[in-house]
Amino acid sequence: MIKKKLAIVGIVGVPANYGGFETLVEYLLDLLPKYYDITIYCQSRSYPEKLETYKGAKLKYINLKANGVQSVIYDSVSLWKSTRGFDYILILGVSGAITIPMIRPFTNAKIVTHIDGLEWKREKWGALAKRFLKFSEAVAVKFSDAIISDNKHIYDYVKEEYGKDSHLIAYGSNHATTIDPLLFQKKYSFLHDPYIFTVCRIEPENNIEMQLKVFSEYDIQVPYVIVGNWNSSEYGMRLYEEYSTKKNVILYNPIYNREELNVLRSNCHYYLHGHSAGGTNPSLVEAMYLGLPIIAYGVNYNRETTFNQAIYFKDSQELLQKLRQLDEFDRDTISRDMYKLARKNYSWKAINKQYVKMLKSI
Repeated sequence: MIKKKLAIVGIVGVPANYGGFETLVEYLLDLLPKYYDITIYCQSRSYPEKLETYKGAKLKYINLKANGVQSVIYDSVSLWKSTRGFDYILILGVSGAITIPMIRPFTNAKIVTHIDGLEWKREKWGALAKRFLKFSEAVAVKFSDAIISDNKHIYDYVKEEYGKDSHLIAYGSNHATTIDPLLFQKKYSFLHDPYIFTVCRIEPENNIEMQLKVFSEYDIQVPYVIVGNWNSSEYGMRLYEEYSTKKNVILYNPIYNREELNVLRSNCHYYLHGHSAGGTNPSLVEAMYLGLPIIAYGVNYNRETTFNQAIYFKDSQELLQKLRQLDEFDRDTISRDMYKLARKNYSWKAINKQYVKMLKSI
């Protein structure tokens, strides 16, 4: 049987070493190459060793930056390169979506766009960037053959805003594993004591500053440990300079060794998730699969992802209140609920099958 050809654009690349979409593609490659001849477009500078293939997929490299403002050009170039010889094009994110109507006359491929979260709502963007991203989102929804929403709140938004159904396909979590603290006890002396943990990008919409203020200014009984890209922006560098020496706060730069990151996550007392924008956030579903009791910012995205079974806060005062009440919560029950929900809803095997079903349906 001749396999149909699928192009994947909009990520830094694989092997995954960056973020959520990259990890998504990493695990889609566990099954999709069985059904499709896959080509993935990658950012050249991130891969000094240029692999020709990876997990059954062909890799093509583009000498442009995949993130930031240049992502629009990067995604657009990737799309133009995908116009010939492909049956499907999977676009991850809406940065290059303005190119979709331009390539339509030059390709017969079915175009699928994963719109991610509502990118135009993120605080890090200025007014002009927000208008552009909202426009790109509208173009993606109008000119794609199918839209993927990874969260029920995003699914409802697409239906209400554009009158269009999308495919609700979440993000997987069962690659996250519990690690024995003994393996890293010399490096992280706090592992055997209670601590609150967060791993995320250091961006305003993730409410990092609010959380740091609560832990550093009030008498919280457990320390707060955060892993993030502090040096990637002026915002992150300012926060690091201000809070790295504060009591009760421990800040680490990105940890790319998954085992080392998982030892910090899997042994924490509670996982604190402050994201206020986006869809099904990867770090949140991974925390669920690890069976971590979760305290989350109470927006619809996070409530949908955790099925309203976590602990929620809406501002600094409510976060402080929840932190002072930790002993009153049934931590074991929350942990069991998070794990059960993740196993049922966020397994990569099930998500792979949903992608195959979605592609066959269009």
